[in-house]
Amino acid sequence: MPSSRLREAIRWRRWGKRGWAIAAIAAIAFATVSFALILRFDSSSSSSSSWINQSPPNSAEALLVDLTLLSNAKDRGAVCLDGSLPGYHFRKGFGSGSSNWLLHIEGGGWCNTIESCSKRKLTALGSSNFMDHRVPFSGILSDKASENPDFFNWNKVKIRYCDGASLSGNRGSEVQDGRKLFFRGQLIWEAVVDELMSAGMANAKQALLSGCSAGGLATLIHCDDFRERLPKASNVKCLADAGFFLDEKDISGNYTMRSFYHEVVKLQGVAQSLNKDCVSRMEPSQAEILKHVQTPVFLVNPAYDFWQIQNILAPKASDPHQYWLKCKLSIKNCNPSQIASLLGFRNSMLKTLSEFQQKEDSGTFINSCFSHCQTWMGGTWHSSNSPRVNNKTIAEAVGDWFFNRKQ
Repeated sequence: MPSSRLREAIRWRRWGKRGWAIAAIAAIAFATVSFALILRFDSSSSSSSSWINQSPPNSAEALLVDLTLLSNAKDRGAVCLDGSLPGYHFRKGFGSGSSNWLLHIEGGGWCNTIESCSKRKLTALGSSNFMDHRVPFSGILSDKASENPDFFNWNKVKIRYCDGASLSGNRGSEVQDGRKLFFRGQLIWEAVVDELMSAGMANAKQALLSGCSAGGLATLIHCDDFRERLPKASNVKCLADAGFFLDEKDISGNYTMRSFYHEVVKLQGVAQSLNKDCVSRMEPSQAEILKHVQTPVFLVNPAYDFWQIQNILAPKASDPHQYWLKCKLSIKNCNPSQIASLLGFRNSMLKTLSEFQQKEDSGTFINSCFSHCQTWMGGTWHSSNSPRVNNKTIAEAVGDWFFNRKQ
């Protein structure tokens, strides 16, 4: 029975002197719990919709941090889709972490058409007018040593996401089609980093740029720029959580998401923000983006990423009769044929990342949880119920990699 392979034993492998690759093909029980607790995906939404703009479980117990708007951003043209000011949440570090910085870029899909971007600008993912003024810092942003052992006392920043192109939109003119839109993600990134540099990040001894989903992709896009802005002597690395998206055919044989991303790049002028060598040789792809990142990168990705299953493997357009509807909501509902497709998707993920895993200083934590984004919530980042590989939580694995600790 194909489903038995979902319960494969933990696999551990190490490449090079400091390169790690972790693949946890683990329990269905945790996968189901993860799906219930981690994300409440709106199955009626498109790939460009918001699904991550929500509070994590137990957020009432997490530290609430105020929103800061970039007052001088408008003078630079660094504005959200609707022209409002971009923003971030900042928690000052303390003790031994006062000279270290952790930035986390919010996720939330993309918009690929004038219509979808016009709808998006009426939400917190397109306008600061709709953003919560206070948000909980949990998981990788927690200030509790018991929840975030290596980064709890660092300066921590959550960058709000309001351009719809992974903070890489780069069109100088406004889009006029009866509607006004600003594709200025690249300028937002630069304005936020400049402000943080003036707030003390210019003297950072250690720094980690992270992000979830679309924010994870933004992390890969801006990773080397982040490294270049900080002191050469500082330890700087990047962590992309559920930010590597496969370029795979869907169940109908079409490259649905490839077409979608192409539309995002074309509409928002994203190519100008990407590695020039990559763009000059071929159509930008996420595998190529990752290949060209020079700064050490750690990837956290579930092999059965439920967002990718819903939008890349079995998007609505490929399943007009909704045969996959129940399976996409829970692996427990998948039939043997669908399980086989999921296993194929998992294998493609591992095969695609195999070259990356050969890089010295690279790291991966790949588990089989039916989830999407695992670093910004305490339950999956570091707790008694967190997924583990080699008896280490994600937080411990990332910490070992960042500080070059031996296993």
